[in-house]
Amino acid sequence: MSILVNSSTRVLVQGITGREGGFQTERCIEYGTKVVAGCTPGRGGETAFGVPVFNTVKEAVKKAGPIDCSLIFVPAPFAADAILEAADSEIGVIICITEGIPVIDMMRVKRALRGSGITLIGPNCPGVMTPNECRVGIMPGSVYTPGHVGVVSRSGTLVYEAVDQLTRRGIGQSTSVGVGGDPIIGTSQREVLEMFNNDPDTAAVVLIGEIGGTAEQEAAEYIKAEMRKPVIAFIAGSTAPPGRRMGHAGAIIAGNTGTAAAKKAALADAGAVICDSPAEIGATTERVLRERGLL
Repeated sequence: MSILVNSSTRVLVQGITGREGGFQTERCIEYGTKVVAGCTPGRGGETAFGVPVFNTVKEAVKKAGPIDCSLIFVPAPFAADAILEAADSEIGVIICITEGIPVIDMMRVKRALRGSGITLIGPNCPGVMTPNECRVGIMPGSVYTPGHVGVVSRSGTLVYEAVDQLTRRGIGQSTSVGVGGDPIIGTSQREVLEMFNNDPDTAAVVLIGEIGGTAEQEAAEYIKAEMRKPVIAFIAGSTAPPGRRMGHAGAIIAGNTGTAAAKKAALADAGAVICDSPAEIGATTERVLRERGLL
């Protein structure tokens, strides 16, 4: 099993005719993802990479058949409306890669999705990957291999690094989820941990966090109260100067709760195994798996 996406997932790409949307759609199809439709207003009736393109999501759902997941590459000023359009068509999983969506737009999206049962991953995320089954995003498929370690990360590039270390040690992944680095995202690390906790094919989880906000402390509360599987954690930004923005919009420290030290302390107190360097993620995961008889 896996979480969120698998070999049966039928995917729609919103923004399929754009440069990035087109490039990544082609990579997804090459990986084996079932891309069944695309959507670009004004381009309905065309095809892209053998995939029919529709003017609206509703039209795509009506003519292409059931769609499980929407992958969004729409420019930032229009991305919130694209998310809401997918939600209005009751697509259960929406993965938004777009970076720079205005915060006020995301506040509108969060309110609209509350209680809907729809899972939004991102925005400003690398997407979701179930190795050898489904790539929905921009991840480099070559570093992934199937297995039983779940990976959840706020950082795109660090998740690739962590996965590469795991694969080189013969440790495969059940699903890899990049939740995104913006202040307002759809699905939190805590919620992804809960999915992995309930997934019988996931034996352990690697969690990659970063400075800013309290998402890792909320994840720690869940680990302490509910997590039945080992968690290996790394927090990026330990050496960041206080008050300086570090790449992701969410990586802004406001008070002591957003520091790397506070996050590592909370996760360690919850029972997670902490890596002090990103270079240690693979080795630490292997050690924990062997100690628990999982490898």
